[in-house]
Amino acid sequence: MRHKRAGFKLKRDTSARRALLRGLVTSVIENEGERIVTTVPKAKAAKPILERMITLGKQDNLHARRRAASFLLTPASVKKLFDKVAPRFAQRNGGYAQIIRVGCRKGDGAELAILQLTGATLIKRAEERAKRREERLKAIKEGREAEEGGQEKS
Repeated sequence: MRHKRAGFKLKRDTSARRALLRGLVTSVIENEGERIVTTVPKAKAAKPILERMITLGKQDNLHARRRAASFLLTPASVKKLFDKVAPRFAQRNGGYAQIIRVGCRKGDGAELAILQLTGATLIKRAEERAKRREERLKAIKEGREAEEGGQEKS
């Protein structure tokens, strides 16, 4: 029995598990608006680490930057964490990431989940809504110009 043994082993040794979680957290931060599809245990193991990184980003001092840089794989992800991601959650106390279950993988039946930052769907929806609105306005404008052009010819 695993009494008082917290954490996820993920059937890997320590170094492989650390590398896996570092990669997942880095990719979630780098692809901020996009979704990362992984298995449910991996998402559950990566979520607390991701939230800890965002908390470091909210501190925004040299020591926090160095701690984040020691875990994240790329300097670009550290910069994005401190410049874009952490300020977005400045007024929020925890709950920065969410896990959404999406069903089973076809090959082996593993349960899949989406790991994403909270509000990522709202950002994507807002961008899509703005794009559709611009297209609609452009179509209306072109339609009116065509009508005006048709009236002048008569």
